[in-house]
Amino acid sequence: MTEEATVTSGERRWRPTGSDGVRTPPLRPGGYDPADYAAHVVHSAERTGISPLLLMGVLHNEAYKPHHPLLERLWQWWKPGASFGVANMHRATFEQVRRAHGLTGRWEDLRDDPAFAVHAAALYLADLDRRLPRRHSRRYARDELLALGYNTGERNMRAFARGVPPGPMARSYLRRLRENRHRAAEALATADRPHRRPAREAHEAR
Repeated sequence: MTEEATVTSGERRWRPTGSDGVRTPPLRPGGYDPADYAAHVVHSAERTGISPLLLMGVLHNEAYKPHHPLLERLWQWWKPGASFGVANMHRATFEQVRRAHGLTGRWEDLRDDPAFAVHAAALYLADLDRRLPRRHSRRYARDELLALGYNTGERNMRAFARGVPPGPMARSYLRRLRENRHRAAEALATADRPHRRPAREAHEAR
């Protein structure tokens, strides 16, 4: 993928200009692997100042459904308020990020451009990090609170930081984040080299 950087108010703005070289998630529901985008995770985490392990953990948590552009288009037809992209971002959240960071991409682009979806998620996590008080409940690590904020919103994140217990869905999200930590770390270990496709898939692509 190529990028352009524009400067607004002294900040570098990230703008996608194409999707060359960015792998489209496979159509098969079981074929998607967040590790395919490890290099983009590292790149966006470095640009936004967040932990790549946090960002990759979020991608693993959001990998519960197929992310192929065709399937997401069909799902939007059935459910207009559906989330888009490999990081499952809702329109309202994306619009908030777009306005805050001057993104030129649209919400609909998230389903077609995994690298853009990863970067939008990184920007949102960085925004949440700036809004999370430095002192918070010792019950959770800071990155765990940020992941909960990604899942439930800033207001709930701040409440959890004060010690308010999360509900069942948030607890489930946190449990899966902890369970996915090792997988996320393994995926990041491959970020400096191309992700190898299974032999069967490589054969089918010939």
